[in-house]
Amino acid sequence: MKPQTARQIISKIIPLVAAALLAGCGTAPPPTQTVYVPVHTPCVKDKPPAPVYEFDKLPIDALAGAKVLALARDWLAGRKYEGALEAALIGCQ
Repeated sequence: MKPQTARQIISKIIPLVAAALLAGCGTAPPPTQTVYVPVHTPCVKDKPPAPVYEFDKLPIDALAGAKVLALARDWLAGRKYEGALEAALIGCQ
């Protein structure tokens, strides 16, 4: 075997590299693919309006009895609001 010079080796490699690079250009690109990505959307469409509590309207120095009566009257409104919230959140499960 004769020793080969660098020029002889490069002249044999260049056509092979060129053929490999051109072979990549001869293929068609892959078809466009639709990918569906889950996106967070709120599950509650309509938030029920919060009730206006009588207790919140009382002055700070109101009598203890007035505070207890206001809380007692507000209890039913609070329970209705809780029920409306639970009904709205039932779709989130």
